[in-house]
Amino acid sequence: MVVNLSEQYSLLSDWISELRDVDMQGDRMRFRRNLERIAEVAAYEISKGLRFDEKDVQTPLGTAVCKTLRDQPVIATILRAGLPMHQGLLNYFDKADNAFISAYRKHQRDGSFEISLDYVSCPELEGRVVIISDPMLATGASLVKTIQFLREEGHPSEIHVVVAIACTVGIEYVLRTEPNCKIWCGDIDDELTAKGYIVPGLGDAGDLAFGNKAQI
Repeated sequence: MVVNLSEQYSLLSDWISELRDVDMQGDRMRFRRNLERIAEVAAYEISKGLRFDEKDVQTPLGTAVCKTLRDQPVIATILRAGLPMHQGLLNYFDKADNAFISAYRKHQRDGSFEISLDYVSCPELEGRVVIISDPMLATGASLVKTIQFLREEGHPSEIHVVVAIACTVGIEYVLRTEPNCKIWCGDIDDELTAKGYIVPGLGDAGDLAFGNKAQI
């Protein structure tokens, strides 16, 4: 299932516009904050489908019957670009457990690339809701590899993916491989270059958020 959060106009549309705008991308703090805010909206929407229990809460004037989240999710992020969105999810699911995955494109001299996954740190995943954040869903290769690795650590009851910009090619690949995954997108683009970059997209989210990385 795919949810495009831009289908209905809202403030989120402004944040997407600023993320894409080359004239505004020099403000790294604003770029990170906009990614964070998109993730906050997604967190709120995801919470509507989670399980809640009723609880009696004592107030100064009586007892209120309130609904509280039954189980905390696991928030997972793909380093480094996913960190601002991870914070946005954590702002809402503030008691959640956390997982971190280092997955990146290792480029070859011929222009091809493979997904390298060097580091994973995660809590118990069996039967839990897992929410994965990554700003860009391009080919979907790194996301699928991340999900497959997480499944080796346990079997989540639900997997949600939160991205700022997704490409239709990547969405289709992820859902072919992980049909029960639910993808929440800030917006969706249709074009993917031969090198695996989304067009019009927004550029390299990790570099825009944290600065250019050295070429190794």
